[in-house]
Order: sequence, then C-alpha cells, then structure tokens
Amino acid sequence: GLVLGIYSREKDEGSAQLTSAGDAFDRLVSGKLRELLSVCGPPLKKGKTRIFHGLHQDFPSVVVVGLGKKNAGINDQENWNEDKENIRAAVAVGCRQIQDLEIPCVEVDPCGDAQAAAEGAVLGLHEYNELKQKKKPLVTPQLHGSAGKKNWEKGVIYAEGQNLARYLMEAPANHVTPIKFAEHIEQKLRSFSNVKVHIRPEKKITAEQMGAFLSVAKGSAEPPIFLEIHYSGGANASDSPLVFVGKGVTFDSGGISLKPSSGMDAMRADMGGAATVCSAIVTAAALNLPLNIIGLAPLCEKKPSGKANKPGDVVRAKNGKTIQVDNTDAEGRLLLADALCYAHNFNARAIVNAATLTGAMDVALGSAATGVFTNSSWLWTHLFEASILTGDRVWRMPLFEHYTKQVTDCPLADLSNIGKKSRAGGACTAAAFLKQFVTASHWAHLDIAGVMSNKDEVPYLRKGMAGRPTRTLVEFAARLSQEKNN
Repeated sequence: GLVLGIYSREKDEGSAQLTSAGDAFDRLVSGKLRELLSVCGPPLKKGKTRIFHGLHQDFPSVVVVGLGKKNAGINDQENWNEDKENIRAAVAVGCRQIQDLEIPCVEVDPCGDAQAAAEGAVLGLHEYNELKQKKKPLVTPQLHGSAGKKNWEKGVIYAEGQNLARYLMEAPANHVTPIKFAEHIEQKLRSFSNVKVHIRPEKKITAEQMGAFLSVAKGSAEPPIFLEIHYSGGANASDSPLVFVGKGVTFDSGGISLKPSSGMDAMRADMGGAATVCSAIVTAAALNLPLNIIGLAPLCEKKPSGKANKPGDVVRAKNGKTIQVDNTDAEGRLLLADALCYAHNFNARAIVNAATLTGAMDVALGSAATGVFTNSSWLWTHLFEASILTGDRVWRMPLFEHYTKQVTDCPLADLSNIGKKSRAGGACTAAAFLKQFVTASHWAHLDIAGVMSNKDEVPYLRKGMAGRPTRTLVEFAARLSQEKNN
C-alpha cells in the first residue's frame, strides 16, 4: 500500500496541491491520480481520506489523506508545530486504512517532514493485543522514496520509545509486576555497552533508609524494586548527568483509603512515570545522544493488607523528614520523596521527575498537556520548546509558597502527605510536598495523570494508555545534549 498527502486548496488555487511524493506518483501514473481526485468529490479536508485501487501494479491500494494548510508553522495559540501535528495525524489515519485492507506493508509519503511522518505511522499502528487470539494484521511502515531517510529512522526510534511506554502501561498488573518491569527494561538496554542497569532489592532500599517508599510497598506480597539505570553517552563519564525519576506503582488500589472499584483497573498504569522516563532512556541510547542520563524508578504495588499504611501513620523519609500519611492513596509522593533524595547523590545537571500523581491534575488540564512544576526557568524553557516540536505539550503550573504551608502545617510530623484543604489545589500541594525533598537548583516535576490515557483526543494514538510525554522527554534530553556540545 501507499499513503500520500495532499494539502488543503487555497481559494485562489485551481487544483489540489499534492506533496512532492504525490506529484511524482501522479506523473508515474500519467496524471490519473489528479484526475480521480478532481472527479470523486469535494477537496479533501484535513485528516480525511480517499482510497484508490489499481492505479499502479506496485501499489494495489493508494490512500490519499488531507494534510490541512501547507506551511502552517508554529501555532502560538496551540503551542505546537501545526505542520508536524497535521502530518502525524494524517499518516496515522492512512496507515490504519491500509491495515484494515490487510496489506502487510505500507510505504509512507514523508510529507516534507519524514520524522513526523514516521512518528505518525509507528504510533498510529501500535495496539496492545498481546493476550488476544484475534489480532489485527501486522503492518510494516516504510519510507516512500529516499528523501529524509535519516529523519525517518529518527522518527521511528522516537515513536518506538513511546510505544514501549504504552506497552508497559497497558499490560495487566499481574504481567508487569515491579520485578517484571525492571527485567523488561533491562532486556531492552542489554545490547548497549554504555548502559548499566541495577535492579536494587528490598535489602538495598532498606539500607538507603527509604522509609517512605517502603511504607507504601509493605502492604503487598510483591517485593519492591528500586531500578537504577546509568546511560553514559557523554564525552566524559564525570560530566554532570540529567537525572530522570519516575513513579513506579505497578498497581494502585489506594490502600486502606481504597479507590472506587469503577475504573480501578486503569491503575495498572500508575507506573506511567517510570514507564515514560525509562522508555526515554532506551530511546536516548538508541539515538546515541551525547550526554549522561541516570534513571531512577521506585517500583512497587500498593495493596490494603494487614501490613499496609493506615491513615494517621507517620513514616520517615531518606532525608530524615517525618511524614504523616493522612491519605494512603496519596502514595506516589512518598515514593518520589525518597527517590528525589537519592537523585541528589549524582551532582545532577537537572532532575526531572514524572508521575501519574494527582486526579487534580486531570481536573485542571485534562489530557491537553502535562502539568510542569519547576524551580528553574531555564529548565522550563527547554521542556516547553521540546514540547512544541513533539506536539506532546507541557504547561507550567505554580509552585508558590502558598501551597507549601498547606503541607507543612501538620499536627504529628514535619509534613502531611495531603494539603490541609484537601481538594483545593491538589496538584499544587503535591508539588509543594515534593519540593521539600529537593535542594537542586534545576528541578521539574511533571504530573502526567491527565495524559495517562487516550480516548480520541490525540488522533494518531489509538484508545488506551498513551505513553505521554516520552517523546517530549527525549527531545528535551536531545536539546540538553546540543547545549552541552555548543
């Protein structure tokens, strides 16, 4: 099969404007493509398709898909590159139509941006069907022509990274336990000589005095794991690394503060922070990015057993601060508190943590963007500019002292794990809590609860767990590596 793009016709243009690849194919078939497009209905709108059969012996089926306006550029209202987003969405639609026709291979028009086209194809075709007997036919996307081959390959790597995060998040919790998660990431990184993976057992977690993390894990029969990844891509091993930290609760029942049963199955993806940061490191290694990255993922299950945290319990974090656990379902910040303390061992250039942390984040932004809380405008600028390119947006949220007072005003301990006004500014008080475990001058907390899953909001992702914002983290790391080298 073949997927070709076509731009929206401007008012003063007489005929539809095909891409360069579309023009070349039209010449190959003696103008039949344009002729058919002109007689089979109105001009194609953005994301709409037409399928033609029998135009050329090498391509029994050709899907032409609308790309929208040509050279739309960066949309300041939407905070993304509209051309790239249009290409991703259009290519995904076209590839899925080829899949519906049960054609095993599709060549994809680069549409002027081969990386975006590759991302649309690889992301758009991905579906978790590991455990089903009936599966959709496997379709292999390839670049049509030779223009932009390196960028196509880069786009495939970016998209496969996000698909790895989607796979881990979508898989049932009994298939991705803490140890199985760690082993899966280790297997993905095994072929890279400049990567070391340490799967730290409970004994090591105890030795590191991570009391907050251990308090969350103790309710489950599954032992906790502290996954530590060292990617040494920099010119010097001593160069300060970028440190990624990801919340890794492989199933979140809420504990004693039990969640409602409706929708609880989705809490298999509460390790989305760990999935995205680990997948970003796998991608960085595949791209051979010239910087050092360390990944830290506290992994555990949270269950309501006789050993579980009780509301009102007080636990001690790695830095010595005591925490009153007023709600056991606010557990992600307990894991991250200890992991953030540990992250300060590495003289980090920047520390970025990601977590499906609060329902309040979903209420605030929905699935439009990841909420970013940061103490560094330099770090924010890099994350924001990266997200414009990837289309997987971020939005800066407040880290005011106003919220800090709500978690430090606590009757029994140094901190409460929820704000004293409970529902008010829940994402902000969670960030204020994490700030108590950070002394680094460049730190960002990404609350990804709102972007955890996709219904139909992102057209090039199928319904299910989204793996966001993996590509933004990769693009951010790539920007940091360029800044270092310049």
